[in-house]
Amino acid sequence: MAKEIAGQIKLQIKGGAANPSPPVGPALGSKGINIMEFCKQFNARTQDKGGKILPVVIIYYTDKSFEFVVKTPPVAIQLFEAAKIKGGSAEPNRKKVAEITWEQVKVIAEDKLVDLNCFTVGAAMKMVAGTARSMGITVKGTFPDNN
Repeated sequence: MAKEIAGQIKLQIKGGAANPSPPVGPALGSKGINIMEFCKQFNARTQDKGGKILPVVIIYYTDKSFEFVVKTPPVAIQLFEAAKIKGGSAEPNRKKVAEITWEQVKVIAEDKLVDLNCFTVGAAMKMVAGTARSMGITVKGTFPDNN
């Protein structure tokens, strides 16, 4: 017999660094989920991605058991790494903070494709470029039409 889903929680946690302090502890504790068990499982699964911020969706059941899905890092974080900057522009339409190439955009789009709501790499590249534009990052060159 299938378990009855009680709800889900979405968090962003650094890979391999989950601990019972906020935001993990209060979010899970209020639902009655075993915090230390989640931290152990999350850290074991994400130890190779140490330090990167990873979105996680935790599905918990009425019997207090849970399962979780770790997603790829957010596009904004990957753009910061590609452009080697700490933050975006306060005025992205006027003040640009960095430049990246379409090749870098393609690498990010291919990595994030499974979590985006599009089907082709070209569409994913346009989404990543739009995020970059809203952060004050310029994409050099013209969009490659061969996708």
